[in-house]
Amino acid sequence: MSQAKGDRRERELVNELDEAGFAVMRAPASGSATERELPDVLAGDGEQFYAIEAKSSAGDPIYLTGEEVEALIYFAQNFGAKPRIGVRFDREDWYFFHPADLHVTDGGNYRVKKETALADGTDFAEFVGASEKVTLDELGDEGGDDGPDEDVLRVLNAVEQGVMDIEEAARALE
Repeated sequence: MSQAKGDRRERELVNELDEAGFAVMRAPASGSATERELPDVLAGDGEQFYAIEAKSSAGDPIYLTGEEVEALIYFAQNFGAKPRIGVRFDREDWYFFHPADLHVTDGGNYRVKKETALADGTDFAEFVGASEKVTLDELGDEGGDDGPDEDVLRVLNAVEQGVMDIEEAARALE
């Protein structure tokens, strides 16, 4: 991808974060204008502070070098921010990852595939606190759960009161 397109995507992210109420700045020529490795974007809302390495792609997997990720983590720790990798694939929104959640290649680099971003990434609305992701597993059978099973509670209460020992409780709950 061209440097101009990458710059445009970074500016887009800065504008979206600004609209979401974050104080935000784009590091000037992050990495090339200075000897120090800087993240692409710094953003904070008074409660959350992020150092973001922003990457975009037309659809191919996004790769980051181990050095890029190490520099991001180092800067974030020293600055007091949370390190995040922001990825954007064409015709998709921004998705965010903690560096530890990325796939590490055999060569020590980091990779994000589009399908991984869509399935496992934190979307923009969740990232800025406008929504919260809920998985199907967390929903369960939606509405079919009336709370804890009364029989289980009775057995646990009996154990707590010393009326039933743990082995009896385990058999009762099988």
